[in-house]
Amino acid sequence: MLKGFRDFIMRGNVLDLAIGIIIGAAFSTIVNSLVKDIIMPPIGVLLGNVDFTNLFVVVRGGQSVPPPYATLADAQAAGAVTWNYGLFINTIIVFIIVAFAVFMIVRAFSKAREKMESKKKKEEAAAAPATKDCPFCFTAIPVKASRCPHCTSQLKAG
Repeated sequence: MLKGFRDFIMRGNVLDLAIGIIIGAAFSTIVNSLVKDIIMPPIGVLLGNVDFTNLFVVVRGGQSVPPPYATLADAQAAGAVTWNYGLFINTIIVFIIVAFAVFMIVRAFSKAREKMESKKKKEEAAAAPATKDCPFCFTAIPVKASRCPHCTSQLKAG
């Protein structure tokens, strides 16, 4: 059983998946920082100094401190139940950026694979024989020939 598990883990696909997950987690951290620290502050300023992380609705006030709360952190510290639509907006923006980045990576990969396949087809076409032997006189003749120019024998098509 351990040998089977080891063989499974050592397969290339599993290792590729593990590497992808690790890189994806790191990429997610970078995108979260990009949205929170770079993109959202100017958008907040354009919308009248709105901090999206502090956009929330109090569903039920806290036990220790009654509403209103200046920030989401204050509301959570007071034990209030909140509906955090600002954080949801941030999450949507993060998703759109990650989806766009994945789209660009897949697009680049597809173009590269297309070029490789095109190059491979050209190489195969160039490597295809240009001549064949006549089955009657064994002279080299063009592949598309239907009659041998040397012995004038009729050749089978194809």
